[in-house]
Amino acid sequence: MTRRRSEATPTPPPDPTPLARSVAHATFHLERSYDASRARVWAALTDPGAKAEWFAAPSDKLEILERAMDVRPGGRERLRGRWSGGTVSTYDATYYDVIENERLIYCYEMHLDDRKISVSVATMQLQADGKRTRVLLTEQGAFLDGYDDAGARERGTAELLDALGRAVTG
Repeated sequence: MTRRRSEATPTPPPDPTPLARSVAHATFHLERSYDASRARVWAALTDPGAKAEWFAAPSDKLEILERAMDVRPGGRERLRGRWSGGTVSTYDATYYDVIENERLIYCYEMHLDDRKISVSVATMQLQADGKRTRVLLTEQGAFLDGYDDAGARERGTAELLDALGRAVTG
């Protein structure tokens, strides 16, 4: 059917305030030492049930909407949750290097609601130190389109490593 000009659907005007595109880079290094074997720390990092015990905010602040984990090269991990204020955050990772009891290398992106705020690559190394385990983590992040992390990722990762320590020594 041919429409006459008067019946045509109007084209909306262009958005007068397009999103400003930008990338800010940040790198940080964290180290922890736990009174636990490498095998125990590895299990806490790679077993879905064990990781669920320490890798999330308290349940009174974050409602888990989705959690999935497959730790192998090419495997994926996803955690989605709704914060008490209503914002949904999504952690979506892909594993690239998995060496049992020694090393994990993964890339992940973070979303707040539908907005991608960052893409990161992280390297986690486990080193035996007598009966203890040293965990060395390096993360390189690209923070996107005006998202100002202001060190929050490093602080949050440090808190997660502290929670990991409590999980493997408790």
